[in-house]
Amino acid sequence: MVDPKEQQAMRVDTALVKELAELLSANELTEIEVEDGGRRIKVVRQAIREVLASGPSYNSMPAAATQAPAAAPVAEAAPAAPVDAVKSPMVGTAYLSPEPGAKPFIAVGSPVKQGDTLLIIEAMKVMNPITAPKGGKISQILISDSQPVEFDQPLVVIE
Repeated sequence: MVDPKEQQAMRVDTALVKELAELLSANELTEIEVEDGGRRIKVVRQAIREVLASGPSYNSMPAAATQAPAAAPVAEAAPAAPVDAVKSPMVGTAYLSPEPGAKPFIAVGSPVKQGDTLLIIEAMKVMNPITAPKGGKISQILISDSQPVEFDQPLVVIE
């Protein structure tokens, strides 16, 4: 006879957790979540520099889910992003033009008005326009076309 507590306990598919962790690393993602019926698995990877900056972390996530790949040596520090940069409101893929081969929405030195489309971010198969919060001139484009972007990542600087 099977103990009722054993029937209710969630069985963790370690092979699936390992596969999800490998997908995180291979696609440079920070988080992935899958749901299958009543079972939901979420695997989160924290960047090494974030771990080092925040100190040791004591959480109960499986080791496969929390391991980050070793950091490659950095030749020089990346310049700090401007404080007033337009930042990404979501995680997705940024596109600088409305379709492949089309003229980009913006270029360095081009004028923009408040509300003009700067770029689009595809998230979950939805194209989301990112608009200019103010008028001015584009002084920097901090991303490249078809680049994956994170939430709050600086995208464009308008002066």
